Amino acid sequence: MNILALTIILLTIFVGSIITILSNHLILMWAGLEMSMLAIIPVLMFNSNPRSTEAATKYFLIQATASMILLLAIILNYHDLGIWQFHHNTQFYIYSLVLIALMMKLGLAPFHFWVPEVTQGVPILSGLLLLTWQKIAPLAIMFHISYYLNTTMVPLSALMSVFIGGWGGLNQTQLRKILAYSSIAHMGSMVAVTMYNPTMMLLNLVIYMFLTTSMFITVYICTSTSISSFTKMWNKSPLLISTTLIILMSLGGLPPLTGFLPKWMIIIELTKNNCIFMALSMTMMALLNLYFYTRLIYASSMTAFPTSNNMKTNTHHQNNKKHPLLSPLIIISSLALPLSPLVSSLY
Repeated sequence: MNILALTIILLTIFVGSIITILSNHLILMWAGLEMSMLAIIPVLMFNSNPRSTEAATKYFLIQATASMILLLAIILNYHDLGIWQFHHNTQFYIYSLVLIALMMKLGLAPFHFWVPEVTQGVPILSGLLLLTWQKIAPLAIMFHISYYLNTTMVPLSALMSVFIGGWGGLNQTQLRKILAYSSIAHMGSMVAVTMYNPTMMLLNLVIYMFLTTSMFITVYICTSTSISSFTKMWNKSPLLISTTLIILMSLGGLPPLTGFLPKWMIIIELTKNNCIFMALSMTMMALLNLYFYTRLIYASSMTAFPTSNNMKTNTHHQNNKKHPLLSPLIIISSLALPLSPLVSSLY
């Protein structure tokens, strides 16, 4: 793709999300979502093969349906109240329609089926953009209506997302599908806390983006697409794989790594609001995620073949692909837990 065209497309994605975040006018919010959605289609089809085309088509269909539902809710709200903002007098069913549209855009259960398939079919860096930046605008709208969310739909969808995100990743062998199911589980955790503390959801989103970006970049550098190819990287890039293992443990929420902070804060917030069953259920379901992260760690380190003399002589022929953002991302993804007292004081 032409570098100028790619720059314009990425700028459109960025501007669309910013419009949605900063706007109070519902039509502008919707327009920002549409800008981001339409601009990312060429990025998803970057490799220009049938698989990418199929994935981009699936993404377009589900996102267009969600946009239609959201626009319907906006029009109904204007018909009832004559204003282009959500209001405390907005009908409950309108908020429910908005929530369904946002759940489809975020890939929350039971509208999660497109996330693994689309992520698997697109290039790795396109998948990174899909699972990180494209989550910001829908979550910003959810932040705006957080005090009017359906108290039945949201917890149910959050629990289903955490469960499906863990259960679905158990038998996967493709790294991108594993990261997609991990994203579904993380989205469920974020949405669960949105009703009680929307600002905490933003903190969780930032940490999730750091962790996911770190993992995607290491997978991109390793040029691995499956667990079997990932296991062969130990003899080629032991340092890179070692840092990847730390990121995986952080994604699993193991202390003293950064990933423990959002899980700990979510459990505390849910407990404060007497959601004991929900906090306990999400903690137990998070073990499913931890299991397939541990399986990746085991496969890439414990089952690696011993380094033979031939392999030792070929160490300078290893993959020398570099990425300038990798080092700071790894540091943030693994060593930010000491900031937890400061973060806790903000909430």
